Amino acid sequence: MIRQPVDIDTSFYRGLPFASAVRVSGTQLFTAGITARDDDGVLVGPGDMRKQFEQIFLRLGQIAANGGTSFEHLVKVTIFVTDINRAYADPEQWRRYFVNRPASTLVEVSRLKSPEVMVEVEAVFAVPD
Repeated sequence: MIRQPVDIDTSFYRGLPFASAVRVSGTQLFTAGITARDDDGVLVGPGDMRKQFEQIFLRLGQIAANGGTSFEHLVKVTIFVTDINRAYADPEQWRRYFVNRPASTLVEVSRLKSPEVMVEVEAVFAVPD
């Protein structure tokens, strides 16, 4: 099995003890749980779920591109939120990235890494030949 870590080229992401994603045998790309961090690791949109979704999907797009794929090849997404009602208040904030209807799970959790983090997303992409 070929295993290749895939990251965003910023000091914050390079300094994490886990990869942002892992490409396996050239056919799949698995991301870590991605939160709304800027290039320096500062949370984007404290208290604003919409801004956090925007930042997370921006990062997922960058990770996918660095791994040789795109949202067109998104296979599975798992979304963790601290308030499911807020997530469904404007579902287009995240559904617009579901180009080819990936499998999806939306889960409400009591908390994430810190109280300001409202959303965390994991994704699996197919990597085209």
